[in-house]
Amino acid sequence: ECEIAQSKAANGKESVRYWLHNNMITINGQKMGKSLGNFITLDEFFTGRHTLVKKPFTPMTIRFFILQSQYRSTLDFSNEALEAAEKGLKRLTDAWLSIAKLKSSDTSSCEVKSIRENCYKAMNNDFNSPVAIAHLFDAVKIINAVKDGKDTLSAEDLAHLKETFDVFLSEILGIVAENQDDNSSEQVDKLMQIIINLRNEAKKNKDFKTSDEIRNSLSTINILLKDTKEGTEWIFNN
Repeated sequence: ECEIAQSKAANGKESVRYWLHNNMITINGQKMGKSLGNFITLDEFFTGRHTLVKKPFTPMTIRFFILQSQYRSTLDFSNEALEAAEKGLKRLTDAWLSIAKLKSSDTSSCEVKSIRENCYKAMNNDFNSPVAIAHLFDAVKIINAVKDGKDTLSAEDLAHLKETFDVFLSEILGIVAENQDDNSSEQVDKLMQIIINLRNEAKKNKDFKTSDEIRNSLSTINILLKDTKEGTEWIFNN
Protein backbone atom coordinates (compact mmCIF):
# COMPACT_ATOMS: atom_id res chain seq x y z
CA GLU A 1 0.00 0.00 0.00
CA CYS A 2 2.88 2.37 0.78
CA GLU A 3 4.50 1.74 -2.63
CA ILE A 4 1.16 2.35 -4.35
CA ALA A 5 0.57 5.58 -2.39
CA GLN A 6 4.04 6.91 -3.31
CA SER A 7 3.62 6.04 -6.97
CA LYS A 8 0.15 7.59 -7.15
CA ALA A 9 1.32 10.78 -5.39
CA ALA A 10 4.34 11.10 -7.71
CA ASN A 11 2.56 10.34 -10.99
CA GLY A 12 -0.98 11.54 -10.32
CA LYS A 13 -2.59 8.35 -11.61
CA GLU A 14 -3.34 4.76 -10.65
CA SER A 15 -0.39 2.42 -10.17
CA VAL A 16 0.26 -0.82 -12.04
CA ARG A 17 -1.97 -3.79 -11.29
CA TYR A 18 0.85 -6.31 -10.90
CA TRP A 19 4.24 -6.14 -9.17
CA LEU A 20 7.26 -8.38 -9.69
CA HIS A 21 9.72 -8.14 -6.80
CA ASN A 22 13.29 -9.18 -7.57
CA ASN A 23 15.09 -11.68 -5.35
CA MET A 24 18.24 -10.87 -3.34
CA ILE A 25 20.98 -8.71 -4.86
CA THR A 26 24.62 -9.63 -4.27
CA ILE A 27 27.88 -7.90 -5.16
CA ASN A 28 30.63 -10.25 -6.35
CA GLY A 29 28.83 -13.12 -4.58
CA GLN A 30 28.30 -11.23 -1.30
CA LYS A 31 24.95 -9.89 -0.07
CA MET A 32 24.61 -6.15 -0.68
CA GLY A 33 24.46 -4.09 2.50
CA LYS A 34 25.61 -0.76 3.94
CA SER A 35 27.25 -2.51 6.90
CA LEU A 36 29.43 -4.54 4.50
CA GLY A 37 30.49 -1.45 2.58
CA ASN A 38 29.33 -2.87 -0.75
CA PHE A 39 26.12 -0.87 -1.16
CA ILE A 40 25.87 0.77 -4.61
CA THR A 41 23.14 3.18 -5.68
CA LEU A 42 21.85 3.47 -9.24
CA ASP A 43 23.38 6.92 -9.50
CA GLU A 44 26.78 5.43 -8.62
CA PHE A 45 26.33 2.82 -11.37
CA PHE A 46 25.44 5.58 -13.86
CA THR A 47 28.38 7.82 -12.91
CA GLY A 48 30.96 5.14 -12.05
CA ARG A 49 31.66 6.92 -8.76
CA HIS A 50 32.12 3.88 -6.54
CA THR A 51 35.19 1.85 -5.68
CA LEU A 52 33.53 -1.38 -6.85
CA VAL A 53 32.56 0.06 -10.26
CA LYS A 54 35.33 0.44 -12.85
CA LYS A 55 33.34 2.67 -15.22
CA PRO A 56 29.87 4.22 -15.69
CA PHE A 57 27.07 2.02 -16.98
CA THR A 58 24.00 3.39 -18.74
CA PRO A 59 20.47 2.91 -17.36
CA MET A 60 19.65 0.60 -20.29
CA THR A 61 22.67 -1.58 -19.49
CA ILE A 62 21.52 -1.93 -15.86
CA ARG A 63 17.95 -2.71 -16.98
CA PHE A 64 19.16 -5.29 -19.50
CA PHE A 65 21.48 -6.87 -16.94
CA ILE A 66 18.59 -7.32 -14.49
CA LEU A 67 16.35 -8.77 -17.22
CA GLN A 68 18.98 -11.40 -18.04
CA SER A 69 18.11 -13.08 -14.75
CA GLN A 70 14.65 -14.46 -13.93
CA TYR A 71 13.14 -12.19 -11.29
CA ARG A 72 12.93 -14.99 -8.68
CA SER A 73 16.67 -15.69 -9.00
CA THR A 74 19.46 -14.08 -6.99
CA LEU A 75 21.10 -11.29 -8.97
CA ASP A 76 24.87 -10.86 -8.64
CA PHE A 77 26.44 -7.57 -9.74
CA SER A 78 30.06 -7.54 -10.90
CA ASN A 79 32.01 -5.42 -13.37
CA GLU A 80 32.56 -8.45 -15.62
CA ALA A 81 28.83 -9.28 -15.69
CA LEU A 82 27.86 -5.67 -16.37
CA GLU A 83 30.41 -5.37 -19.18
CA ALA A 84 29.05 -8.59 -20.72
CA ALA A 85 25.51 -7.18 -20.47
CA GLU A 86 26.70 -3.96 -22.12
CA LYS A 87 28.12 -5.90 -25.09
CA GLY A 88 25.06 -8.12 -25.33
CA LEU A 89 22.70 -5.15 -25.30
CA LYS A 90 24.70 -3.49 -28.07
CA ARG A 91 24.49 -6.65 -30.21
CA LEU A 92 20.71 -6.75 -29.75
CA THR A 93 20.04 -3.07 -30.45
CA ASP A 94 22.46 -2.96 -33.40
CA ALA A 95 20.65 -5.90 -34.99
CA TRP A 96 17.24 -4.41 -34.18
CA LEU A 97 18.09 -1.08 -35.82
CA SER A 98 19.72 -2.75 -38.84
CA ILE A 99 16.53 -4.64 -39.82
CA ALA A 100 15.21 -1.55 -41.63
CA LYS A 101 18.39 -1.45 -43.75
CA LEU A 102 18.24 -5.09 -44.89
CA LYS A 103 17.22 -5.90 -48.45
CA SER A 104 14.35 -8.35 -48.79
CA SER A 105 14.30 -11.36 -51.11
CA ASP A 106 11.49 -13.21 -52.85
CA THR A 107 11.91 -16.13 -50.45
CA SER A 108 13.35 -16.78 -47.00
CA SER A 109 16.12 -19.27 -46.37
CA CYS A 110 15.38 -19.43 -42.64
CA GLU A 111 12.28 -19.54 -40.44
CA VAL A 112 11.61 -16.59 -38.10
CA LYS A 113 7.97 -16.88 -37.00
CA SER A 114 8.78 -19.43 -34.29
CA ILE A 115 10.99 -16.84 -32.57
CA ARG A 116 8.01 -14.72 -31.57
CA GLU A 117 6.07 -17.80 -30.48
CA ASN A 118 8.97 -18.89 -28.28
CA CYS A 119 9.25 -15.40 -26.78
CA TYR A 120 5.57 -15.49 -25.82
CA LYS A 121 6.00 -18.94 -24.27
CA ALA A 122 8.95 -17.69 -22.20
CA MET A 123 7.14 -14.59 -20.92
CA ASN A 124 4.00 -16.62 -20.15
CA ASN A 125 6.16 -18.98 -18.09
CA ASP A 126 6.40 -16.78 -14.98
CA PHE A 127 7.96 -13.82 -16.82
CA ASN A 128 11.04 -15.76 -17.92
CA SER A 129 12.82 -12.79 -19.49
CA PRO A 130 16.27 -14.46 -19.89
CA VAL A 131 14.78 -17.19 -22.09
CA ALA A 132 12.92 -14.59 -24.16
CA ILE A 133 16.17 -12.66 -24.59
CA ALA A 134 17.94 -15.86 -25.67
CA HIS A 135 15.35 -16.27 -28.45
CA LEU A 136 15.95 -12.66 -29.54
CA PHE A 137 19.65 -13.49 -29.80
CA ASP A 138 18.64 -16.34 -32.15
CA ALA A 139 17.08 -13.62 -34.30
CA VAL A 140 20.32 -11.61 -34.13
CA LYS A 141 22.19 -14.53 -35.74
CA ILE A 142 19.68 -14.57 -38.61
CA ILE A 143 19.84 -10.78 -39.05
CA ASN A 144 23.65 -10.81 -39.19
CA ALA A 145 23.60 -13.73 -41.63
CA VAL A 146 21.23 -11.81 -43.94
CA LYS A 147 23.45 -8.73 -43.61
CA ASP A 148 26.47 -10.82 -44.64
CA GLY A 149 24.61 -12.32 -47.59
CA LYS A 150 24.57 -15.85 -46.14
CA ASP A 151 20.78 -16.03 -45.66
CA THR A 152 17.72 -14.34 -47.16
CA LEU A 153 14.43 -13.07 -45.74
CA SER A 154 11.26 -12.03 -47.50
CA ALA A 155 9.75 -8.59 -46.91
CA GLU A 156 7.02 -10.25 -44.84
CA ASP A 157 9.54 -12.03 -42.61
CA LEU A 158 11.62 -8.86 -42.18
CA ALA A 159 8.51 -6.99 -41.06
CA HIS A 160 7.61 -9.87 -38.73
CA LEU A 161 11.11 -9.82 -37.24
CA LYS A 162 11.05 -6.05 -36.68
CA GLU A 163 7.65 -6.27 -35.01
CA THR A 164 8.96 -9.04 -32.75
CA PHE A 165 11.80 -6.80 -31.57
CA ASP A 166 9.46 -3.81 -31.22
CA VAL A 167 7.05 -5.80 -29.04
CA PHE A 168 9.42 -7.78 -26.84
CA LEU A 169 12.57 -5.68 -26.62
CA SER A 170 10.87 -2.27 -26.56
CA GLU A 171 7.27 -2.56 -25.33
CA ILE A 172 7.59 -5.48 -22.90
CA LEU A 173 11.20 -5.30 -21.66
CA GLY A 174 11.39 -1.51 -21.94
CA ILE A 175 14.70 -1.41 -23.82
CA VAL A 176 15.45 1.77 -25.78
CA ALA A 177 18.22 1.93 -28.38
CA GLU A 178 20.21 4.63 -26.63
CA ASN A 179 20.80 7.93 -28.44
CA GLN A 180 18.63 6.88 -31.38
CA ASP A 181 16.46 9.99 -30.91
CA ASP A 182 19.35 12.29 -30.12
CA ASN A 183 19.92 15.05 -32.69
CA SER A 184 23.68 14.75 -32.18
CA SER A 185 23.62 11.08 -33.22
CA GLU A 186 21.98 12.08 -36.52
CA GLN A 187 24.74 14.63 -37.11
CA VAL A 188 27.41 12.02 -36.33
CA ASP A 189 25.78 9.62 -38.79
CA LYS A 190 25.80 12.28 -41.54
CA LEU A 191 29.42 13.15 -40.74
CA MET A 192 30.43 9.50 -40.95
CA GLN A 193 28.68 9.19 -44.31
CA ILE A 194 30.79 12.08 -45.62
CA ILE A 195 33.95 10.31 -44.40
CA ILE A 196 32.82 7.01 -45.96
CA ASN A 197 32.14 8.77 -49.27
CA LEU A 198 35.65 10.29 -49.21
CA ARG A 199 37.14 6.86 -48.54
CA ASN A 200 35.07 5.31 -51.35
CA GLU A 201 36.31 8.02 -53.72
CA ALA A 202 39.91 7.27 -52.70
CA LYS A 203 39.35 3.55 -53.36
CA LYS A 204 37.75 4.35 -56.73
CA ASN A 205 40.87 6.32 -57.66
CA LYS A 206 43.03 3.44 -56.41
CA ASP A 207 44.44 5.68 -53.69
CA PHE A 208 44.57 2.81 -51.23
CA LYS A 209 47.01 4.61 -48.95
CA THR A 210 44.44 7.32 -48.18
CA SER A 211 41.68 4.72 -47.93
CA ASP A 212 43.67 2.71 -45.36
CA GLU A 213 44.64 5.85 -43.44
CA ILE A 214 40.97 6.84 -43.06
CA ARG A 215 40.02 3.37 -41.82
CA ASN A 216 43.00 3.08 -39.46
CA SER A 217 42.54 6.59 -38.06
CA LEU A 218 38.90 5.86 -37.26
CA SER A 219 39.87 2.60 -35.54
CA THR A 220 42.07 4.55 -33.11
CA ILE A 221 38.92 6.25 -31.78
CA ASN A 222 36.98 2.95 -31.69
CA ILE A 223 35.03 3.45 -34.91
CA LEU A 224 35.03 0.35 -37.12
CA LEU A 225 34.26 0.42 -40.85
CA LYS A 226 32.69 -2.72 -42.33
CA ASP A 227 32.54 -3.21 -46.10
CA THR A 228 29.43 -5.20 -47.08
CA LYS A 229 27.57 -5.97 -50.31
CA GLU A 230 25.18 -3.10 -49.52
CA GLY A 231 28.05 -0.66 -48.97
CA THR A 232 30.24 0.48 -46.08
CA GLU A 233 28.79 0.58 -42.58
CA TRP A 234 30.27 2.01 -39.39
CA ILE A 235 29.89 0.98 -35.77
CA PHE A 236 31.31 2.03 -32.42
CA ASN A 237 33.74 -0.75 -31.49
CA ASN A 238 33.75 -0.28 -27.70
